[in-house]
Amino acid sequence: MSFSILFAEHAGHLRREIREEPAFFRDLNLDQIVEAITAGKQEYDLKSFFYIALPDEEAVRYRQEVMQELGNQTLLAAIRSFADNMRAIRGYLGSVEKLYYHYHKAGWFLEAVDRYCAAVTRLAEDLNAAGLRSRGFLAFREYVAAYARAGEFRALVAETRELKAELTAIRYCLLIKDGAIKVRHYEAEADYSIDVEETFAKFKQGAVQDYKAKFASGMGMNHMEAQILDCVAQLYPDSFARLDAFCAKHSRFPDETLVVFDREVQFYMAYLEHTDKLKQAGLRFCYPLLSATCKEIYDYDGFDLALAAQLVGRKEAVVCNDFHLQGRERIIVVTGPNQGGKTTFARTFGQLHYLAGLGCPVPGRQAKLFLCDRLFTHFEKEEDINNLRSKLQDDLVRIHDILDRTTANSIIIMNEIFTSTTLNDAVLLGRKIMQRIMELDLLCVCVTFIDELAALSEQTVSMVSTVVPDDPARRTYRIVRRPADGLAHAISIAEKYRLTYRLLKERIPS
Repeated sequence: MSFSILFAEHAGHLRREIREEPAFFRDLNLDQIVEAITAGKQEYDLKSFFYIALPDEEAVRYRQEVMQELGNQTLLAAIRSFADNMRAIRGYLGSVEKLYYHYHKAGWFLEAVDRYCAAVTRLAEDLNAAGLRSRGFLAFREYVAAYARAGEFRALVAETRELKAELTAIRYCLLIKDGAIKVRHYEAEADYSIDVEETFAKFKQGAVQDYKAKFASGMGMNHMEAQILDCVAQLYPDSFARLDAFCAKHSRFPDETLVVFDREVQFYMAYLEHTDKLKQAGLRFCYPLLSATCKEIYDYDGFDLALAAQLVGRKEAVVCNDFHLQGRERIIVVTGPNQGGKTTFARTFGQLHYLAGLGCPVPGRQAKLFLCDRLFTHFEKEEDINNLRSKLQDDLVRIHDILDRTTANSIIIMNEIFTSTTLNDAVLLGRKIMQRIMELDLLCVCVTFIDELAALSEQTVSMVSTVVPDDPARRTYRIVRRPADGLAHAISIAEKYRLTYRLLKERIPS
């Protein structure tokens, strides 16, 4: 098994490509988060890394160590330099595939190998000087050092330098007459261009037009240049034969482990670059304590990462919230008026646990979270005419399927279920589902208009979205731990039928 900067040795079996995002991603807006994180890094195909949950605390700590180590500016500069070199090498090789002329392709291939040798040598030196501490980067430093010392790589470096020096030393002459070009060996003819320029320099008066020919500096080569190069190859057959042999021998020159590292390390770089923008706006991130057994959890000053990115982009304030569960507490029941931040709070809870399970720093100044085996969401959806089920029936089928697949180590996020039935039926169904969740001892967040669910047992905790005391129509988006006030359902009905004080006042002429 080759080295991985993303997966600890015992988690190497997870190194697979997953193209389909988890079912809960869209409900929690994790699809938006991953899209924002990976924007501009499409060449690395990073999204699949965000779809793979880690199996245990040790695998998470391995990533946390690596992520924290990248705060070392010496190391960060080394990784960015290596990434730039590898990007240039991919550019060279990609262009080689598109070029037409044989020795033009061979020349750029030699340049790619030369840059690769320099990049690996520089990386080994930089890692040695970086003062590393994480298991991931210490192991990688050992790998790179051993690779750079190996006879095969040292031979590649020497062969590349010798061949490039040999080709660079080639000199030839072009004789152009009557539309024909003749290529022959350079015979130490004198170069009179400098003498001519010095002779006529005294006649120069002010700024004059430059009539010297300009040669293209890009990777392109026209048919005339290609024919000249072919003629040069005939003049120096041994050198160009060595170039052909070099290209054939080293056609797969990049080391696979270094190629994989270059891609995998961008998972960390992309996440840190994204969160740095939010840190600059005053938001805080932390590396959470994570446990697969203890369900006493908390997060202080947490926020919805997807919403925060939008608000910061618009230079608007981000409201942070706290939560904690202790002892037998397992279920947070969130009530309060509509548009008060309840769904955002539920999404935040899910995002925090999922991102923590990837080994990433999470929103908040301090956090302790649960490493779940699976995460499930049940958000309100529109009726699907294709399944011929009513909205209530569809809700019941979906939540039944979720409860069938959960274990005691799962997390469920439920948002506004049973809104399509009467209050009495919603209370009855909600109690039965909550009872099942409590029997399974699951961690859960339930956003609901049913205040009765907030005080079912010692396992439930009531949290309420608040409003401005002097103006109940204005939401604070703060979710606080306190008993349900019994107004959530009444307010939602009043808003539905436009019977709130504000709406009535708008309808009654003054």
